[in-house]
Parts: sequence; C-alpha cells; structure tokens
Amino acid sequence: MSYLSNVEVKVGIDLSRGGAIVYLARTGEDNLINNFDLGRQVQLSFFSGPVPFAVGDNTPSKHWEHIGWNPIQAGDDFKHASKVLEHRNDGQSIYVKTLPLQWPLNNVPGDCTFESWLQLEGPVAKVRARLNNARSDTTQYPARLQELPAVYANAPYHRVASYTGEQPFSNAPVSVIPKPEGKHPWSFWQGTEGWAALLDDRDHGLGLLTPGRTFFTGGFAGKPGPNDTHATSTGYLAGQGQEILDHNIVYEFHYELVAGTLAEIRSRAVSNQASSTPALPAWTFEKDRQGWLYMNAQDSGWPITGALKVSLDQSDPQLLSPFSFWRAEEAPVVVIECAFKTAHKKAVIYWQRHGERAPGAKDFIEFPIQGDGEFHLYEVDLSSAPTYKGGIIRLRFDPVPSGGAGDTVIVKSVKLMKR
Repeated sequence: MSYLSNVEVKVGIDLSRGGAIVYLARTGEDNLINNFDLGRQVQLSFFSGPVPFAVGDNTPSKHWEHIGWNPIQAGDDFKHASKVLEHRNDGQSIYVKTLPLQWPLNNVPGDCTFESWLQLEGPVAKVRARLNNARSDTTQYPARLQELPAVYANAPYHRVASYTGEQPFSNAPVSVIPKPEGKHPWSFWQGTEGWAALLDDRDHGLGLLTPGRTFFTGGFAGKPGPNDTHATSTGYLAGQGQEILDHNIVYEFHYELVAGTLAEIRSRAVSNQASSTPALPAWTFEKDRQGWLYMNAQDSGWPITGALKVSLDQSDPQLLSPFSFWRAEEAPVVVIECAFKTAHKKAVIYWQRHGERAPGAKDFIEFPIQGDGEFHLYEVDLSSAPTYKGGIIRLRFDPVPSGGAGDTVIVKSVKLMKR
C-alpha cells in the first residue's frame, strides 16, 4: 500500500493491484471504496476495438464478448492482478506506472501502460491520468465510451445524485438519478455541473468531479447494507467520454474525488467552474482531438499536429463535439477555422438541445463554404435559427452532404462565441 493523508482525508493505492485506489476516507471515518474483486476500486479502464477482442486462443467468455479491447488498472476477471512498473511517494504526491491486464481475458497484459499522479487538496483527491498505447494493431477503431475513471463505493452509498438541469451553478435542486428500466443497473445522464455522487441516507458519501466533462453513468447494484469494502453490493460512477484511442495515442484526463457531504461535493464543483477558462466551449486542435469524434469519417491518426485532417470519402461524414453545456443566448455564434477540399458549396452545423437524444428535425443551419483547400474563418450565426435556444449540449458538424473520393476537411478550431 501507498498512502497520502492530511488533516481531512486519507487516500491509498494498492501496489499489488496495479496501483488502483482502494482506500478513501475522511479522517476518523471508514473507507468508502469497494474492493469486492479486481473490477471494482477506483481505477483506469479503456475501451477500443476489435469487438470481441482475443489474443490467439485466449478468447473472452460469451458474457464479455461485447467488451472488446479493455485493459484495466487493477487486474482481470480471472483474479490476476496488474503489475506496478514504477512507484514514487514523497508524502505530497504519488506517482504510479502500471502494466494493465485485459479484463475479459486470462492473464493477458494490455499493449499499453497507465500512469497516475495523485495529490490532496483539503478533502479532495486530485488525479491526473494517462494512457500510453503501444498496440501492434494499427487500425483506427471507432470512438468508444471510456470510464474516466471507474469508481465503486460501498453498500451504504446507494443514492446516485447529480445536477442535471438547465441552470447549473444556480443552487437549483439536485436530482436523484432513477434506476433504469430492465436488468442493467446503470443509468446515463448529463451532469451539467460536472459532478456526480454516491450518497448514504444522510447525504454523506463519495463525489466524482470531471472538470470539463458533463456526461456520466452510474447506479447501484445489490442491496444497501453495512460499510463492508469486500461486499458484493456496490455503487458505481464513471465520467464518460467517447474517444478514439489510436494504436499509439498518449491520452490524458483529470478527475477529482471528494469524501464528504453533498454540500461539500457541490461546492467543489462550483469552485472548479469559477476557475475554468474559457467560459464558453472552444476547441483548438493543436495536439489532440479535444474529445471530438467521427461518424462515417476518419482522420490521419495520432499524433495530432495543429489540426484534425479528416477524410470525407464515406457517405454522410460527421464530426461530433464532446458533450458540454451552454446557454444558446450566451453563445449566438460559432466560428470554425478550417480548409475544405471539395466540390460541395455548403456545410451544416447541428445542435443537440438539453434533454434531447439527438438534434431535432429543425436544429441545424447551413452555411456557404469555399472548397479551395485554403484555410478560412467561417462565422455562423446560430441565433438566426428559431430552434437554437435554451440549454445546448453538443454540436455536430457535417462538412459535406455526401462524401466523395478526395474530399477532405482540415479543422484548426471550433469556438462558440458572443457577438
């Protein structure tokens, strides 16, 4: 074990389980983290193709075929633990480097490494996490939902809470996330203040904060009970990002854990929001995709150097932003810096409104483009469309109505702006 502590909280990682976080507690209180098996803890977990994923004769059981490529930090479903390659603890921060195992396979190392940096700030555990891919399979698989990270808490923390409304940071009422219909115990939602929590009946528990991210999954499996770290009943949370994980990608994200009350968890989210810049979503593709993904399109792969270089040779190519949240009246304009190479004369921007599963039939605006292969700034007045109003959670950029051989778009930035 390796611990950090201050007067408010203590966090511990297990060096025999890949350096996953196995302990988090306020001073004088019990551990919140569930450790029933190697699929619990607070840990890194990534997903890509192919689906199913096998290594030689080592194939997943029917139950896990849908998982695909899935290295995780603690170990695999066969009770083999991942290996810690490097560890440092200076009393102020912890660093750990891990060779993960493929969760659905029997003792198969991931063709990647994980790195984590942990430090404490009051009752908050702050974590920077990194995936270093080194896959021999160079296919650019479609984006998959990632667990950023996976968080499991003990049986008393059975209430899943978040703010899901259109007035974030206004002290509006918090929502208790309902259980989904059917057998699957996890729900999905837009947490527009960037946090979610697993709480007991006194509103104490474990908060997950995902600065810059608003999409979550979570729920509770089993029955509420005593605070037993090895019990099968558990609450679950994960920050969600739909990401392309290239064979050689270096992918980083940040998250925070708060052991405390609902009020403390939400207060930390307010503090994060106040210090965030810019206030409106703006994506500049200098060195990564900024969470954008594609439908019916591919880019030139990792590394990203100054722009997204996207081939548009498939039918109906689309570029989708990550989930976020903004008020339409605060961002009436989107400015796109890009270079089109195409005979087409128009592109389209769609928007997905809060509470909707996809853009509506009228939630788009066309704008003229120049297909000369040169960079231009396209300023699109979104507010001219009657349906661009209220809370917005996503953009979709269709560079051409139908792709063709040789059609491309190179995108330097997409920025929502005031007038």
